[in-house]
Amino acid sequence: MPAARFQIGDIVMGRWPGSSLYYEVKVLSYDSKTRLYTVIYIKDGTELELKDSDITSLTVFKQGAGRSRSRSRSRSPGRTRRSRSRSPARTPRRSSTRTAELHREKLRDVLEVRLTPVVVSHENNSNSKHDKKDKNNTATKVIELQKTETEFENQAGGRYNLRRRKDQGDGKPEEKEEEEEERLILAKPPAAIKTTDLEFGGRVGVFFLMLFLPVAVLALLILCGQKDASLQNFPLQLPPLESLWDWQVFGIVLLWLLFQAVLALIPIGKVVEGMPLKNGETLKYRINGFYALVLTTLVVGVAVYQEVDLSYIHAHFLQFYTSALVIVSLLSIYLFVRSRWASKRNLAPGGNSGYIIYDFFMGRELNPRIKNFDIKFFCEMRPGLMGWVLINFAMLLAEMKHQNLENPSPAMLLVNGFQLLWVVDGIWHEEKLLTMMDIVYDGFGFMLAFGDLAFVPFTFTCQAYYLVSHPNDLSVFWIVTLITMNGVGYYIFRKANSQKFAFRKNPSDPAVSHLKTIPTATGKSLLVSGLWGFVRHPNYLGDIIMGLAWSLPCGFNHLIPYFYLIYLITLLVHRNARDERQCRKKYGSAWEEYCKAVPYRIFPRIY
Repeated sequence: MPAARFQIGDIVMGRWPGSSLYYEVKVLSYDSKTRLYTVIYIKDGTELELKDSDITSLTVFKQGAGRSRSRSRSRSPGRTRRSRSRSPARTPRRSSTRTAELHREKLRDVLEVRLTPVVVSHENNSNSKHDKKDKNNTATKVIELQKTETEFENQAGGRYNLRRRKDQGDGKPEEKEEEEEERLILAKPPAAIKTTDLEFGGRVGVFFLMLFLPVAVLALLILCGQKDASLQNFPLQLPPLESLWDWQVFGIVLLWLLFQAVLALIPIGKVVEGMPLKNGETLKYRINGFYALVLTTLVVGVAVYQEVDLSYIHAHFLQFYTSALVIVSLLSIYLFVRSRWASKRNLAPGGNSGYIIYDFFMGRELNPRIKNFDIKFFCEMRPGLMGWVLINFAMLLAEMKHQNLENPSPAMLLVNGFQLLWVVDGIWHEEKLLTMMDIVYDGFGFMLAFGDLAFVPFTFTCQAYYLVSHPNDLSVFWIVTLITMNGVGYYIFRKANSQKFAFRKNPSDPAVSHLKTIPTATGKSLLVSGLWGFVRHPNYLGDIIMGLAWSLPCGFNHLIPYFYLIYLITLLVHRNARDERQCRKKYGSAWEEYCKAVPYRIFPRIY
């Protein structure tokens, strides 16, 4: 194992990720396994991990600058004039007998010298600390930075772009040959960064999660179906294993998935671009979820009209769950096997640890696709969320059948109505899913597959499943209170997500341009007013308020109907911790300033 070139505390020049700009950084630590340095940028306190090739000593950097200045002074006036028509990243023409390695070293010297660190600063519309002169200087530097990045970096591929700008005209044939040579040398795709920060307790933690989660959901469903749903009934008397499986049910689940996949492939709806990924790519997605929901509703309506007994779902609920679990397991195995042939640039930042169990759980491939069919995007929204609505409706029919009711109970209607609103809203704003952590950062493995296809449709329906055997009368006061509570939660949830999506897509959008922000060294800004100045995650707060409104119609006799609320709070607190850790490393001192301005994470004056 090679020793570290730099020691802890050394001040060196570090390349900013995704660009060719070098800044002064301080070495904090070195991981001999991953061969990554943890450094902190002296200018703004941003903490990142850099490869050895992205770091150079101050002495070498200055020597490179001296050589470049010396070469520039020795050029003739004619040579200088011709250089102006060429891209700044271009090097003087070399003899064809030089080796590619020497070519790369020479070119790197020029890049290191000419890419002088530029201080990026954005004006804060609320609390700017600079006077007008500083603002003018900042504007000039921002323009210089944009020009430099445009000429040196190909954003779509994450590599250098050495082509001339269009407005500079065509060069001589010899210059084109040289340009092509440089492009071929530098067009090597970036290697995937190995995952070192393991979550959920690492290999041991995810192993127990894969065993515990399916069993926990099964126990929840067994309790919900019992007349006495008390937690004191543990240990549970498990039903015979043969009663947990039915090939007919398994076939129905497969047909449901196939039906939703066909609807997703229908060429209706707009095609949009997702967020730029870590590898520099931007994928395209067809947004037609709402059309699929309408068609699904029509098919279910026809089935009810034809007197198809949808309460069959309630009678075979455990078998539906075990069928979904088998499909999740098979899908996860397929995803892991196919990821072995995925290019390194398509691997997920959080699922490339090299440990089989951990990567199987987290997902190695970021966006697995079969041609244009994005498997992760499909599973995130379609079969699970629409299955959630269908199961709720089946429970409503089962309650009327088991309780001999002519009409559904108010509690069942509230649960169905509240959750239907959530699903319809999510599918209507399907495009906004493209900015979420699940799509942009997380790989698609057992964790997301189980969550999308098994956990969501079979645990988020536990309130409706519980009410079939445990009816609960509600007064008018409670009905009005719960409707108001769900309305408030929905408003906070939707308003916050809409502001975030609009700001990420276009910070100059009139809907968000008036909001106060804090600039960061990455060129992005952090919202610090409106709902995002109230708490750091107002969308989480709205989601939790809605979750409480979904659970209260079930009464207070048992804890089981509140499983969703408990799970949701646990999930969002954990996700907040993940988000805070990544933002602190990404934004450095700007994030610390944001945390001081918005001290509460989810619950105002509590957490």
